[in-house]
Amino acid sequence: MAVWDNLTGQADAIAIFRAAAQRAPSPATTGSADARGPGGAATVESTSMTHAWLITGPPGSGRSNLAFAFAAALLSPGTPDGDLAAARQVDARTHPDLTVLTTEGVIIKMESVKEAVARSQYSPSVGRYRVVVVEDADRMVERTSNVLLKALEEPPERTVWILCAPSEADLLPTIRSRVRTVRLRVPSVADVADLLVRQNGVDPVIAELSARLAQSHIGMARRLATNADARARREETLRTALGIRSVSSAVNAAARLLAIAGDDAKAITIELDAAERDGMLRSLGVEAGQSVPPGLRSQIKALEDDQKRRAVRSLRDGIDRILVDLASLYRDVCMVQLGRDQAVINLELLAELRTASTASAPAATVATMDAIAVARQRIQGNVAPALALEAMLVSAIRRPQ
Repeated sequence: MAVWDNLTGQADAIAIFRAAAQRAPSPATTGSADARGPGGAATVESTSMTHAWLITGPPGSGRSNLAFAFAAALLSPGTPDGDLAAARQVDARTHPDLTVLTTEGVIIKMESVKEAVARSQYSPSVGRYRVVVVEDADRMVERTSNVLLKALEEPPERTVWILCAPSEADLLPTIRSRVRTVRLRVPSVADVADLLVRQNGVDPVIAELSARLAQSHIGMARRLATNADARARREETLRTALGIRSVSSAVNAAARLLAIAGDDAKAITIELDAAERDGMLRSLGVEAGQSVPPGLRSQIKALEDDQKRRAVRSLRDGIDRILVDLASLYRDVCMVQLGRDQAVINLELLAELRTASTASAPAATVATMDAIAVARQRIQGNVAPALALEAMLVSAIRRPQ
């Protein structure tokens, strides 16, 4: 099985990386203008191996999945499709020549970047290359990015950096000039549904529903397809918004949406937190039910601090998912107002959408969509989520005619 088999909807990008892996090993070279297609993206015909790559694309397009597939191909001996042993090690993040830089907090810490840069200087131990994957490279502040920049300016011959970010604009211009960019597109609903059926054994009807409601976001589609509670929470979110009739109901709806986001965040993190704690206790030799010796409590405290930071990020991500769902709702209302019922995303709410479409003009619906975009920006700028949601939902007040 090739390492590319679990990807979907990115045939052009896969061809680029497969061609690069096939040409490896070759001396690390920097990207040049003639090795790029329109807009700076690498082309299949001219792709050669280079020391730094940037994978861009909208959330859920599969940036990280493609990065790790490329890493597996580079760490496999002599084949562009990868071998099973290397792929398993990459999936488990245990390959000795793989370094993964990510964060479960809001930003990537400078200490983490410095550690990854130090590891990038080592020679490969078993693979053709040492590979460093940076997920969410856009989560670095400028001074942290400058630490990474120095590593990209003077890379070791057999080290490859693979950065992932929503767009090139999310990184410093000096970093963009030192990487080869490959842009991903949004996969189709059919592609994502097929992936859910193949990988997760999901019923085709549920797979199509989940892929459509997630607007082809692979991670969210998988969560909706495999978790009935997540689907129920999403439906409650939309129905709550459709029920807003006054300022007081908008304030109450904001509180309910925050509670839904919190429930969703807890559902994602609670099992992971427990598994991490149990795993750490086992690795420290502490039996179940046994008290933690004083000398080991600092390590448990560090884990708990990391889990708290992850919980904060998970809550923020949950609120943002709600806002994305609400944007799809009011997009659908606008489509119905314009006579485009066949373009609706939330087909299961079509009757309610038709009722909502009669309570306002298309211009008012577009204004609500703009308010949702502003709310997302405010929350990213650390405005209190409750205030941002309340201000946004006031614009969603509709009184049926």
